[in-house]
Amino acid sequence: MAARASRNFLREALYRKANLKAFDGSRHSSSVAGTAPGTAPKIPHSSKKGMLLTGATIGLLIAGGAYVSTADEATFCGWLFSATKLVNPFFAFLDPEDAHWLGLSAAARGLVPKEKRPDPSILGLEIWGRKFSNPVGLAAGFDKNAEAVEGLLGLGFGFVEVGSVTPVPQEGNPKPRIFRLRQEGAIINRCGFNSEGIVAVAKRLGTQHGKRKLAEISRTSVSSNDDVQPGGKAGPGILGVNLGKNKTSEDAAADYVQGVHTLSQYADYLVINVSSPNTPGLRKLQGRKQLKDLIKKVQAARDEMQWGEEGPPPLLVKIAPDLSKEDLEDIAAVALTLRLDGLIISNTTISRPDPVSKNPVAEEPGGLSGKPLFNLSTNVLKEMYLLTRGKIPLIGCGGISSGEDAYKKIRAGATVVQLYTAFAYEGPALIPQIKAELAQCLERDGFKSVREAVGADYR
Repeated sequence: MAARASRNFLREALYRKANLKAFDGSRHSSSVAGTAPGTAPKIPHSSKKGMLLTGATIGLLIAGGAYVSTADEATFCGWLFSATKLVNPFFAFLDPEDAHWLGLSAAARGLVPKEKRPDPSILGLEIWGRKFSNPVGLAAGFDKNAEAVEGLLGLGFGFVEVGSVTPVPQEGNPKPRIFRLRQEGAIINRCGFNSEGIVAVAKRLGTQHGKRKLAEISRTSVSSNDDVQPGGKAGPGILGVNLGKNKTSEDAAADYVQGVHTLSQYADYLVINVSSPNTPGLRKLQGRKQLKDLIKKVQAARDEMQWGEEGPPPLLVKIAPDLSKEDLEDIAAVALTLRLDGLIISNTTISRPDPVSKNPVAEEPGGLSGKPLFNLSTNVLKEMYLLTRGKIPLIGCGGISSGEDAYKKIRAGATVVQLYTAFAYEGPALIPQIKAELAQCLERDGFKSVREAVGADYR
């Protein structure tokens, strides 16, 4: 059955490419150089080769798992994660956006490993009344439309953030809009909030939420265990929903309020994204007055809704790494005054730090993510931890590719961390690796929990 599923998946991928019936539709097909309107363009040979090789390898790996499935669960699970390393090289044959679609679709269809091994107890922590089994999350941007929440959480992330979601569907910026800098472990993107819109995302999250409730009822009926299990509204992990504004919208606050009204009931936490460099004028919302007015309106919209005992979802703001010291001071003051629930530090950068600056691809406009962002984003994280005096939970994001990187973010003030670019390059096997390395770092330095290490460099 697994092999048949992988064949069907590959057939669907090739059909999608050949007919261009994805979200960008016929308008994209008519704009392809040398292709007449209404005529399906040919699949680039390299992309077709990559899809064939990737699909075939996935099928072999899944089928091959049957030969070791008699081993204990932990051994088999470890084998599956390690085996995904064999697939990663084939993604390099694909256009970056096609590779992203293929990986996301595999997660949505269960064609990725499922973590069965418990996380080390030292990694568990609680924030906002939510229990995280580990502090390693997937940043927004990978699953923009909540298509693969269950599969991604199943990989072993402590939390997954979907979005950014805009009120009205929009295609984003013209393609190509994602560029690899593989040698530097970086990516430049200028997607521009390509989104299917809040209605489509609400339907998917509503279905996921319903499955979670049924599972809870079933578990309660067969077990007398009253212990609170890690997890949230979408399953075994915590779910964040990242909200954006439409490119043509003149009232940013109205867009974010609409997102809150429609999606907050499905979120364990909400994020106001005012830091993408690919939506004109968006970063201006990080100014002191603009940000204060925006947060007040969004908080009011959230608080006026009816909530049960657990209360409304926490509200966070995602900021840029390219801010001045004065900008950071203003944001910290607003966050403390309005009792913001958290900050995500940071989004992508418009700068081109070495060694990226020497790469010709660096001339492409857009936000830079990956290893070259690590130092810049970590320095901003340190500043914000000190400015907020450790009173606000911070999510460290930018350039994490190892457990040591995650540990440095935590010592700099992050309560939990997120990654994206390294995951895109290295695949599912990176997740258990980072968690194991992080646990080793904590134990090495005598910490008994993640909480003890938060901001350790400044205490």
